[in-house]
Formats: sequence, structure tokens, C-alpha cells
Amino acid sequence: MTCPSNKIGDLRDRRQRRTWSAALVAFPLSVAGIGMLGYRINLTPSEPLGLWRIVTLNLPATVGDVVFICPPQTAAMKDARDRGYLRSGLCPGGYAPLIKTIVATEGTRLVIDRSVTIDGRALAHSDVRTIDGSGRTLFAFAGSSVPAGEVFVHSPFVASFDSRYFGPIPASGILGRAEEVLTFAP
Repeated sequence: MTCPSNKIGDLRDRRQRRTWSAALVAFPLSVAGIGMLGYRINLTPSEPLGLWRIVTLNLPATVGDVVFICPPQTAAMKDARDRGYLRSGLCPGGYAPLIKTIVATEGTRLVIDRSVTIDGRALAHSDVRTIDGSGRTLFAFAGSSVPAGEVFVHSPFVASFDSRYFGPIPASGILGRAEEVLTFAP
């Protein structure tokens, strides 16, 4: 003879397992669906933390645009991922897209010393670091003119890994304008 309270407990346990199973299936599907709609979650301090959206550009990106951009597949980017500066993602090379502000486009003259100068004007919040947070040496980009088809990207966050260190990158990697949806400052 079975006790009725055991049946109730068994029923409750089965419901709880089903609920957890459904949640474990629904959550990744929801995240994937949100990603397919152009939404991304930023967990880096280079820009405000939270939910962002990739907005299609109708015109070429220009200075001042905050964009999602895929980093190129270079030795510098591989090293950056190995050091933990870049996250894994769906861009070529397995990188996650960067959220950065375009501060210079083709033909713009760059001088990089202790900070960045663009066509003779100092770029705010562009101090160049020589070591990272783990004490490893950082090498700044040497400076030059931005080549055709490339952009120089920047973040005002002091420890941001941006064009100060890897130089201009192909504008063809721009996925779209970065629009804040639900964010908060780090």
C-alpha cells in the first residue's frame, strides 16, 4: 500500500524536473533567437554593460559612429585572444565582435606616443599603456595614415584593447551601428 503523500511528492518532483528541463532548453534557444535578431550582451567595460543591438548602416560608417566590428584574423588578434583581451564569438577566426567608436578613417594621420594624436589633435582618453593588468608588455601601434578601406577604432576605457595597440582594421568587418538597448555604466 502506497502512501498518498508520496504520490504528491513524486508528482511535485516530476513537475519540478520538467520545469527545469524546459528552462534548460528554452534559455539557450532564447539567447540564440535574440542573437539572430541582432541583439548582443556586452560584458566588457569598454562600453556600458548590458544589452545592445546591431543596427544596419544605410551609409558607410564615419567618425563618431559606435559600431560592432569583427576583428581581422591576424597574429595580433590571436595573441589578444590568448591573453584574454578578446572573447570567443561568431566572427571569422572565432572572435566576438568589438564595440568601438570610429575615431579616424582613410587618409587620417595618426601619431601614437604616450597618447593618440589624430591630424594634430589629441584624442581624449587615449593614454597608451605599456603593460596590461597582468604585468605583460603591451606594444602600441607605430602610427601612420589610415589606409584606404580601414578605420581606427577607440574606446575611452583606459584598459581597452583597441587600435592604439593593433592599428587600423578593415571597415569591411563592420557589422553595423551599436545601439544601446538596456545598459548601465561599469
